[in-house]
Amino acid sequence: MRRRGGTGKSLVTPQTLLILIRRYCAVHEVGKAINTFYAHKLFKFDAGVEEFHDLLSALCRYKNVKDAEHLLFCNESVFPFNTKSFNIILNGWCNIIVNPREAKRIWREMNERGIAHDAISYSSIISCYSKSSNLHEVLRLFNRMKELDIAPDRKVYNAVIHALAKGRRVKDASNMLMTMEENGIDPNTVTYNSLIKPLCRARQLDEAREFFEEMLRRGLSPTLRTYNSLLRILRTGEEVFELLEKMNKMGCHPNNDTYIMLIRKFCRWHQLDNVLKLWSEMSKNGGPDRSSYVTLIHGLFLNGKLEEAYKYYQEMKEKQFLPEPKLDVVLQTWVSGKQIANCQMINSKDKVDLSHLGNESRVTSPKFDRERDVIGHPEVRSVVRERGFSLWKH
Repeated sequence: MRRRGGTGKSLVTPQTLLILIRRYCAVHEVGKAINTFYAHKLFKFDAGVEEFHDLLSALCRYKNVKDAEHLLFCNESVFPFNTKSFNIILNGWCNIIVNPREAKRIWREMNERGIAHDAISYSSIISCYSKSSNLHEVLRLFNRMKELDIAPDRKVYNAVIHALAKGRRVKDASNMLMTMEENGIDPNTVTYNSLIKPLCRARQLDEAREFFEEMLRRGLSPTLRTYNSLLRILRTGEEVFELLEKMNKMGCHPNNDTYIMLIRKFCRWHQLDNVLKLWSEMSKNGGPDRSSYVTLIHGLFLNGKLEEAYKYYQEMKEKQFLPEPKLDVVLQTWVSGKQIANCQMINSKDKVDLSHLGNESRVTSPKFDRERDVIGHPEVRSVVRERGFSLWKH
């Protein structure tokens, strides 16, 4: 592709091809991504090891790790193996797919082929075992790093701290934080999130709050992930709105996922006033999405607020959001039942009362009335002790 007139430099650059490769990888069009890589030669660009690594990274980034691994082994003669190429595949299995078994297989493959493990290799696999709650392997690999004089980086320390906190070894996690600083690596927001999130999941609110306050004292800005972890385990509405206010002051505004989580929480607590207060705030901050409406309607329905639930259901349809099928069936059934009940009420009011006609009215016997209504009404009989609990009169 050249400029108009057929002269001048091509509009296509190596960066253009890389963007195309990433787009194809994102939609899992692996064949088209590889063909785009080979287009480097068509446009007379270098297609060296660095460009090959970019292709592998793009494939792994969008979960095409198996294809990336196959491509690596098929091109050994063109792009010789090195630590970086294996690290890309290892990171894909470790942090994109999070599959410890496949990660261990690649780790052994590196050993068998004589490919050295570096700090990035250890960082990837330790992170994988940390996410998989395998504290034993995390500590074993961390100690192995020290034996080989491979200096841990911040990512390694964060993964070890996360694993320790997840294993409820809060004291050890705190000591690891101190060790990290002693080795000249300052903790960052990710470090504190690695502590706070697992502590919140373990319902250790006091410890999580301590690290949160320490984080603020250090001048680190909490992220949405930090606040969501804390909001998830707060016990009262006052605490929730207090933390939301602090969030806004710190410039970290809640998103729809935050509001959905809190709406569910308040619906479980039957605090519908707080639900509507949150809904009002959400409308000011970009407005609710489909998931927000579904959560609100479901919560109102379970709290017996059927009229309100139907009102928001109608509002959701007016905004052309796709309704939730199960919720749609439930609400339509309720509306149909309500319409039938209203019709029956109107019919009962329209019946003519003939009691004022006295002797002029047609007289019918009780037996005739019973025979006439036997189909419309179920048979009801008195059951008393004096009759021996029999349904039949003696």
